[in-house]
Amino acid sequence: MAAALAAAPVAVVATLGIAVAAPAMAKDAPKATNSAEFSKVAGPFQKSFNDVLAKKTAKVSDAELKAAAEPLVPQLATIEAGVKSPLDRLIFGDWQRQVGGWTGDTALTAKGLQNMLDSGQLQPNMVGTVSAMLGQMAFTGKDYPTAIKTLSPLMSDPKVDDAVPQMLAESYASSGQPKQGLDALKAAIAARKAANLPAPEEWYSRGNRIAYSAKLPAESTEWAILLVQAYPTPLNWLGAAQLVRNSATNFTGQEELDISRLMDQAGSLKLDPKYVEREYIAYLQAVDARRYPGEAVRIAQQGISTGALKASDTFVKDVMTQAGPRVAADKASLPGLAKEAATAPSGKVAAAAGDTYLSYADPAKAEEMYTLALSKGGVDADKDRILTRLAIAQIDEGKYPDAKANLAKVGGTRTGIARLWAIYADQKSAGK
Repeated sequence: MAAALAAAPVAVVATLGIAVAAPAMAKDAPKATNSAEFSKVAGPFQKSFNDVLAKKTAKVSDAELKAAAEPLVPQLATIEAGVKSPLDRLIFGDWQRQVGGWTGDTALTAKGLQNMLDSGQLQPNMVGTVSAMLGQMAFTGKDYPTAIKTLSPLMSDPKVDDAVPQMLAESYASSGQPKQGLDALKAAIAARKAANLPAPEEWYSRGNRIAYSAKLPAESTEWAILLVQAYPTPLNWLGAAQLVRNSATNFTGQEELDISRLMDQAGSLKLDPKYVEREYIAYLQAVDARRYPGEAVRIAQQGISTGALKASDTFVKDVMTQAGPRVAADKASLPGLAKEAATAPSGKVAAAAGDTYLSYADPAKAEEMYTLALSKGGVDADKDRILTRLAIAQIDEGKYPDAKANLAKVGGTRTGIARLWAIYADQKSAGK
């Protein structure tokens, strides 16, 4: 942002016979003139200013430039009373900005930027640049009210510098207004989308962190979902799943199992072992080696092969010892379980059969059993779980619209899980 201003050339505007340097970022407005008072005092200052500018152009050291520019500071204070017209204010503000930069006087630089904005004489394309610089200085100086006031109008600009929405959001958060900060990020994202431009991943990550730090569970879930929608990397899927889990209430092993399954399908469990060791353990605890031995063996072996788990670990050995011998008999029992489900008075047996088929990666049979369970009834207490797993089976079959329709019916503790699986269905449908 500073480079954009620093690169702006200087044009000479003849005013009342006095040559006064005006920034090329000024409006092309023939009626804009310098006042007689300013022209009288500005001429001598212009010469002193140009002498220092020549040193800067000659690339003297920072210390030499600062020493040469420091006498200009009291001179600026002396001529300020002569600032009368809008063009006076623009030129004077630009002098303050540059002298403040040369001397390291951030307060003077900020005053200059504010005068440039207040002049109303900036070209439209420079208003955002100057506002961003002023807002950045206010943010750095922890003057959050000024940062908010200066940066807020820039959120509708799709070409705003990537750092600006983040500074505004953090300014709100640091002022105890995290929700307003999240709204500012949303406005910036909406402006980019309207212009068919991508919003940077860091905007979503920033919103995610602000919501989580402010202990806003609903917003944390929302921003985790927004992030993974826009940037569906395995790492973002891992973070989104973890955040939905951490933000939920009454999260049991059944919910853990389905969030772990999503991590697995999204590739998150193939990440660096240091990120996912705990996730493998959570998955194996939720899957229960005695209940779903086939899935337990598969996940344990996958964890060992990726280096996230050690075969010699007591927990892993117990899983394999309990699950391994059960697999053959468990798979052999499936036809009988399906037959029992067909004649059972309620859908509970069918739901259990669906769970078992799903654990053995047989989505077509799992879908059949879950559909039967819902049609028979008597499973209202487990309806959200059955709908979730019916949708998972349909996703595995490539039936994405059907899966999304069922996920839309899921509520309660599983709402966040269902939303994540729906996004995953969209992405699979789009070939991502």
